[in-house]
Amino acid sequence: MGLFSTDKPGVESVLKKYFSFRNESKSLEVLTEVLNSITRTPFSEVLQFLRENPDITANFAYFIHHIFSGKSFNLSLTEANILSENAFLPEFRKRILNKVLPPVADENTVWHLIDFVSVQTRKDLQYFRNVYEEDLDEFFRVLHISEIIINTAVKNELFFAMNILAWRVIGNAMDVEVVNMAPQYKNFDNPFLALQDEMDVLTKEFRDRPDFTLHSKDQHYKQIKIYITQCLDYVDLAFKNSSKFGISGKINQSLLKIRQQLNRMQDILNLLVLDDEKDVLIKSKQLFFNILEYKSHKNNLRELVDDSTRLMSHLITNHTAETGAHYITSTRKDYLKMLWKASAGGIIIGACSILKILYSELPASEFGHAVLYALNYALCFVVIYLMGYTVATKQPAMTAATMAKVLSDGQNNNENYREFARFFSRLFRSQFIAFVGNVLLTFPSALAVIYGLDVLFHENFGTAKADKLFKDINLFESKALFHASIAGVFLFFSGIISGNVGNRSVFFQIPKRIDKNPFLNYFFGEKTASRISRYYARNWAGIVSNFWFGVFLGVTGTIGMFLGLDLDIRHITFSTGNFAAALYGKGFDVGFSTIFISSLTVCLIGFFNFAVSFGLSMMLAFRSRQVNLADVGGISKEIFKYFKEKPLHFFLPMKSPAEVTPSVEKEKTNG
Repeated sequence: MGLFSTDKPGVESVLKKYFSFRNESKSLEVLTEVLNSITRTPFSEVLQFLRENPDITANFAYFIHHIFSGKSFNLSLTEANILSENAFLPEFRKRILNKVLPPVADENTVWHLIDFVSVQTRKDLQYFRNVYEEDLDEFFRVLHISEIIINTAVKNELFFAMNILAWRVIGNAMDVEVVNMAPQYKNFDNPFLALQDEMDVLTKEFRDRPDFTLHSKDQHYKQIKIYITQCLDYVDLAFKNSSKFGISGKINQSLLKIRQQLNRMQDILNLLVLDDEKDVLIKSKQLFFNILEYKSHKNNLRELVDDSTRLMSHLITNHTAETGAHYITSTRKDYLKMLWKASAGGIIIGACSILKILYSELPASEFGHAVLYALNYALCFVVIYLMGYTVATKQPAMTAATMAKVLSDGQNNNENYREFARFFSRLFRSQFIAFVGNVLLTFPSALAVIYGLDVLFHENFGTAKADKLFKDINLFESKALFHASIAGVFLFFSGIISGNVGNRSVFFQIPKRIDKNPFLNYFFGEKTASRISRYYARNWAGIVSNFWFGVFLGVTGTIGMFLGLDLDIRHITFSTGNFAAALYGKGFDVGFSTIFISSLTVCLIGFFNFAVSFGLSMMLAFRSRQVNLADVGGISKEIFKYFKEKPLHFFLPMKSPAEVTPSVEKEKTNG
């Protein structure tokens, strides 16, 4: 047997085939075949063959130098794995297109060469990363590429790439919207301008002395490093200020791009620093790995989505948390107040649930019914919100973000988990009493309305719908729990809408614009304009999110019918109203099993409403706080442990010093 027993030619036969003579070609097909054979082979055997065949090794080294000669690689440093668009969707579309139909690159670039030989997957890159350091050093030496970093042409490419990045950084950083995100710098020298000035000085010195070598003690290196750090601090400050000023997708993308370009400049600068001879080989290898690493991520969609949406999710959850803090009870007084608000909300929902039944009897098209249902739901939720009452299922989407504030960004411990568990018990009992208030008053409210209609019109409006209503809340005869989960998803979406509207309101300074609007001030006076401004800031996000939540619930059934899918929604409060209408329609002449199954299904509908909306909202909140799976496991254990210790705390407002969560309470008070 030869060196390898595989179907494809081994590295020995491939190297002998192409490098038994001086190969003057610049064939990329040859390079592809050679690299593929190497990555299929244990590297120690590849190195052993090169040691034993010096002539083939010399010819192979000549081929490598020859094929790379004259090919620029600055694109691989300035473009690969750096955002090219200032908005998420154009960047996303571009990366998908590049995956499906790769762009045609200039054939005289390393970018094209790497694309052609396909050394851009993490698998290929990982092969070289797994090679022992000593073996890789020897490989670079035998191929005479251990000193490429001091090659004048290579240094010229590195300096050129740094200048390109510096110019682009300044262009993005000087955008007026980006500048407004860091007003603290308006009274100081802008670090981006200082960075460009220092880059010009360093580049001039290199042009005047091509043999110029940068050292870590060099003043130019120190200054550029300081300016890059200051620029990164500028970006961090702009991101931090987004909680105060809001942020748009465009600015978010611009700041991400600036950060990527600054980090890339830092990488290139580090490559140019050579303090002693051993650094030459180290930096030569680093250049090789950097280019492959950048190229392996250039069209990564997951990283794009992750980077582009993390801050937005943080902002959305932050603005949602401001509302959510008011949904979590601490004292007995708060607990009873929540019961009252939920009970009052239940009365309104009971009436609206009967209205929906009446709308279904109107002679209208499916589209017409969808509009009526949507308006019924939307107006119901908006009225409850504006009157200061509570819909229990609206709480999870809001409170998840508030609870996540207990956690630190990527730095959590048992104390954080314990505090989260105590906070969760408060949320659970708040949600529990809200469910109780909603359900207990929705049922008699619906009965009262349908009875009143019966008295006025001498017609039992529940009779015709009774069988269908009972079927809809029978978990064995319908997809009630699936439909409850759909409602939970919409509850989550309503929380997203609320946070997004709140963020955009802050970013565009809508309340301030209303307050200073000359028309309002002239015709209605400053006090009225100020009141409208405060009302908008306090209520607009809630109005919009509740309205759209109602629309989602109202149109789902019709859309499902149009698509031929069994789509619908089940919401605990409206299902309770339907239960009351069905009972009245049957004259309360139903068996115990029907009542039991219907009651059980209504409770499960509420659970799935809560579980799905809270789970999705918690995932978003955890993501915004960079909470990993290990943290989730620790949190779950602490919640279960706390439940075993103090189960009543999950249902009743028991007095306990451990209930205090200062960090969140302070934010709630300030909010």
